[in-house]
Amino acid sequence: MASFQRDGKRWKVQVLVHGQRRSKRFDTKAEAAQWALEVEAEGTSKPQLGQGLVVKDALKKLHTAYVNEGKSRSDIGRSLRLQEDPIAKVRLTDLNSDHLDDFKERRAKAGVEDATIRREINVIRGMCRRCREDWKLMAKTSNPFKGFKPPKDPESRKRRVTPGEIESVRHGFGITTQLHGDTETARVGLMFLLACESAMRSGEMVSLTWPEVHLDRGFVHLPKTKNGDERDVPLTPFAIEIMKALPVIEGEPCFGTTDASRDALWRKIRDTLPVVDLHFHDSRSEGIWRLSKKLDVLQLARAIGHRDINSLLIYYRESAEDMAAKLAS
Repeated sequence: MASFQRDGKRWKVQVLVHGQRRSKRFDTKAEAAQWALEVEAEGTSKPQLGQGLVVKDALKKLHTAYVNEGKSRSDIGRSLRLQEDPIAKVRLTDLNSDHLDDFKERRAKAGVEDATIRREINVIRGMCRRCREDWKLMAKTSNPFKGFKPPKDPESRKRRVTPGEIESVRHGFGITTQLHGDTETARVGLMFLLACESAMRSGEMVSLTWPEVHLDRGFVHLPKTKNGDERDVPLTPFAIEIMKALPVIEGEPCFGTTDASRDALWRKIRDTLPVVDLHFHDSRSEGIWRLSKKLDVLQLARAIGHRDINSLLIYYRESAEDMAAKLAS
């Protein structure tokens, strides 16, 4: 039997399932009653495998999965750091929006930026998805994020890369006069140039292998991207030159580096160059901008892997006068 009580302007409901008390807060009593019915229905079925586990147990599984999947160093680090946060002690089957609200407020009070909090929350969100779909540690109907509002998404960085900065990068990475991939340092420089031409992400280029490269047909195939989709990326003539400069080693990835090594080499060389506030990821924004001048919005969305076409409108900033000139030509 569920019990209800007022908690300020919200309703708190408690349900006893398999000897364990679960509670959650809702804006209305009707929502609280519906949740109680769902929880009690779960309790009449076979107990979930996640009974007795805490969030830290799931985060450990997530960390192992990230390492095996070759996730970025930052994602792997977050899956480790979150294991030391108080939310890691919460029983996995009890995790709800109240715990997420507490996490968000606690991190904000610690001076953590909203963008960082969002990334951490996305790790927890991904953990919950795997617990439901892959590991069967949470009920399929379980959604701890229902009613939770993450920090506002900050305005995305859309910095252009200037021709002078391109030359500085080429000089710093030793590819000024002739493109070559004889060293890992040179290959990192080539990755930056390729991203400016194709808008591929660092992780996509790092994992690129020669069977997916089709220079004779002018594209590379990415079997798995950040959003889980596969896609074909068209290559400009200069992008093809960059790929041809790489040494072909059977069984090895095209660029012969890891995301962590790429990041370390980029920072090391970048910090010696006469550039200000230049990030490796700026190359993707530059690539999107360049492609937007050659492809229509649907083609661009397909080439760079954006599902939301509206997010691409920022790259279409032509004035009415410029558009009128096109119409007259």
